[in-house]
Amino acid sequence: MEKLKNLFRTKNTKKGSYSIAVTAVVIAIIFVLNLFVRQLPENIRQIDISDTSIYEISSTTKKLVKNLDYDIKLYVLADKSETDDRIKNFISKYAGQSDKISVEWIDPVLHPSTLTKYSAEENSIVVSCAKTDRQTTVSFDDILAGSSSYYGTTSAATSFDGDGQLTSALNYVTSSKEYKAYYTTGHGETDLSTSVTDLMEKSRVSSEVLNLLSSTSIPDDCDLLIMNGPTSDLTDDEIKVLQNYMNNGGKIICLLAYTDKSMSHLYGFLKDYGMTVSDGYIADTERCYQGNYYYLIPNVTASGDMASGMTSNSVLLVNSKGLTVSDPDDDSITTESFMTTSKNGYDITEKGQTQGTYTLGATAEQTVSVKNKDGDEEDTESRLTVYGSNMLIDEQLTSSFSNLENLTLFMNSVTSSLDDADNISIASKSLEVTYNSIAYPGFFSILIIFVIPLALLAGGFIIWFRRRRR
Repeated sequence: MEKLKNLFRTKNTKKGSYSIAVTAVVIAIIFVLNLFVRQLPENIRQIDISDTSIYEISSTTKKLVKNLDYDIKLYVLADKSETDDRIKNFISKYAGQSDKISVEWIDPVLHPSTLTKYSAEENSIVVSCAKTDRQTTVSFDDILAGSSSYYGTTSAATSFDGDGQLTSALNYVTSSKEYKAYYTTGHGETDLSTSVTDLMEKSRVSSEVLNLLSSTSIPDDCDLLIMNGPTSDLTDDEIKVLQNYMNNGGKIICLLAYTDKSMSHLYGFLKDYGMTVSDGYIADTERCYQGNYYYLIPNVTASGDMASGMTSNSVLLVNSKGLTVSDPDDDSITTESFMTTSKNGYDITEKGQTQGTYTLGATAEQTVSVKNKDGDEEDTESRLTVYGSNMLIDEQLTSSFSNLENLTLFMNSVTSSLDDADNISIASKSLEVTYNSIAYPGFFSILIIFVIPLALLAGGFIIWFRRRRR
């Protein structure tokens, strides 16, 4: 027994006992800290470390959720244990943004009647608001989008649209206002891409084609008219249709396009609103993409609703016409630009080039008197938004540069033209693997990737070698 007591009195035993005590204290602290962290809201304790930040909640969503007046219920009709972890994690984090949002998981295999009750399919989310008595459904396939099946095999999803789909559904069930946009055809216009129409639908704006050649007037349910890159001129009668529409509080977005045809009627219409279209195409030797002077990176000076959701003002225009903004002859029209070149912009024509600062995007507003349903006169606003290039919303361009805010700016101009509309459209996040595409690494790249790691390894080896010799 005495030997055993002496064993615990040794120097090494005392050190070992001290280590055990410290280890026990550390384990206890970690255990208590873990219990504390688990009690925190999920939106705080979950950290998004995904490559493309698919769990990140956008500022648009946070703004909408913050202003929620009604309770929202998310019924997830799926087997939770079999659901993709990305969807489960996002739903949990999304619901954690507000105590007005609650989630209930229902396994449709165990409760098949729920599919009939909510008129929904398995693997979907029913977003419901009892106060407005509105509900809509979001499919898992719309969240994990882009997957396809060929010959019995299924490819992986290419994009994650949880934020966009749920926020759009949330906006739908809390609002009853719907909007209708028409986009023109018959003059070589480009159809709106799927990415654009999807974003419009998220903001409750449906779209339909309108042939101006066969229309004597703009439909009464038209909240917005979009002219996406006409390459042949309008007739006098069509211009009169546009003028009548504007005189009754109409809203038009016109995106100009490359053409070698005379556009005197359309350009004359724009001139009446204080926008004179340049003869040639605009180059910019200062604000351009990688030395290509026709790939313009404009100065964006948009403010208010037009600047909503824009953080970097990264906009790219290709083969753009230029505008010169002036005071219209009609004093009731106010015209101002929101996107320009630098002072080193050039209007390039076959005859030469003219240096100056050119407008690439502008709006004109006019207060007009119209008759309401009761036959009384009331004031309303007509609005004309013009972009120098329809490449602003070209799908090939916007998909090639994921950091561009072209679509955000365009959607802001859409919702700014509509009464009581907010741009709540949120683009999906790519799930595709990203690679380092730097072809010519600079000094700092070489320093960080090679020099510093090698120096640390060499220093560590020298210290180890010296200690070994001792």
